[in-house]
Amino acid sequence: MYNKSDIELKVAEFLLQIKAIKLQPNNPFTWASGWKSPIYCDNRITLSHPSVRTYIRQKLTQLIQEEYGSVDLIAGVATAGIPQGALVAQELGLPFAYVRSKAKEHGTGSLIEGEIVEGQRVVVIEDLISTGKSSLQAVEALRNAGLSVAGLVAIFTYGFDLAEENFKEAKCRFSTLSNYNTLIEYAAEHSFIAQNDVDLLAKWRRNPSDWGKELEQLT
Repeated sequence: MYNKSDIELKVAEFLLQIKAIKLQPNNPFTWASGWKSPIYCDNRITLSHPSVRTYIRQKLTQLIQEEYGSVDLIAGVATAGIPQGALVAQELGLPFAYVRSKAKEHGTGSLIEGEIVEGQRVVVIEDLISTGKSSLQAVEALRNAGLSVAGLVAIFTYGFDLAEENFKEAKCRFSTLSNYNTLIEYAAEHSFIAQNDVDLLAKWRRNPSDWGKELEQLT
């Protein structure tokens, strides 16, 4: 049986322990978008830790089976979703393909790499959901190729309202192994952050685009 709460906590623990997720509420990171962020997530680091990699592979597989049932194909989102997706496809004994962020500018000009068949039921694998934009571009590409997208699964989500809205608008289900709220709860309880940083971190999740400006005003 898939015990959601236990898995959310275990994945949060792993991501913090191996520093795939770093929390710096008082020394924020700057994302490519220009947003100031108290969190940095690089789930590719999980691939360097066999026990963590195995756990994530098994739980993503279990999540797909529990939430989406029988599927014909696993598709990864380039680039970080590719290795995770390939591992899951191997676990399930299914074909694998991946979706580029943009079509190749040479050769066949492919956007989707791998053998696909129109009508296949596919689950998309992503490592991280922020706004959902890049993930949903992959979903759209697969749909345009004639595939039926059952849903998308990822290791972690920041839990932004914008992501929820984007997936709802695209009529695409998504599920994740862990999430921001669980991570912050675990981090506070196990001294990865100070208890008085929890409110600061919660404010960022509610309004990430303006959080850095508010922080500057306080310093």
